Amino acid sequence: MRLPRDLTGAELVRRLSKLGYRQTRQSGSHVRLTCDVPRQHHVTVPLHDPLRIGTLAAILADISEVHGLERDALLERLFG
Repeated sequence: MRLPRDLTGAELVRRLSKLGYRQTRQSGSHVRLTCDVPRQHHVTVPLHDPLRIGTLAAILADISEVHGLERDALLERLFG
């Protein structure tokens, strides 16, 4: 599955809530999300419109590693 090209930071934050991520703080245009399952994990998402494709790829790669999912499985879960 291809990465979405027009995804905003706010939309990514909403979609990551499906995986148990919640907003723990915000500093300017960046939001820090925390998830406690399977282990505590923090990720920072810029609230840009749209997110740069490399930034999105790096965020999703980090999340897929923590959750033990392949990138395509993660994309299907979030955007499928």
